[in-house]
Amino acid sequence: MSAALRSLAALAAGLPFGLGLALSGMLDPARVRGFLDVAGAWDPSLVFVLGGAVTVSGLGYALSRRLPAPVLETRFDLPTRRRVDAPLLLGAALFGIGWGLSGFCPGPAVAALSTGAIPVLVFVAAMLIGMALHGLLRRSGGSELGVGRRA
Repeated sequence: MSAALRSLAALAAGLPFGLGLALSGMLDPARVRGFLDVAGAWDPSLVFVLGGAVTVSGLGYALSRRLPAPVLETRFDLPTRRRVDAPLLLGAALFGIGWGLSGFCPGPAVAALSTGAIPVLVFVAAMLIGMALHGLLRRSGGSELGVGRRA
């Protein structure tokens, strides 16, 4: 399939996703931090967002297991590694710390770019720098953090 068609499909899927994030309150970092503050002033309203996301994701994954290939690709690219290792745990911890401190994770942050808020721009810039650094570390063969190619 052409790159243009794949881009159009991504846009068609991404627009309702971003709209859903906006309508659900996931673009409001204070609301997200309130949801994550289970030991303090917990805001449980995002439990419904989480439940909806897990449901849709589960249904999509179940459907993908029944299809021979995606509509616009020749095969599915599913993770093959099942081992929980130090880089996975470190990445999960960094993600959680960043989400808790900033109130943003990558999807909502990209959707929140539409607000033009300076904290969102700073977060997305830092996220892109982190992604570029990760790519450089992987290409260079790793680092003392345990990130790199595996034999």
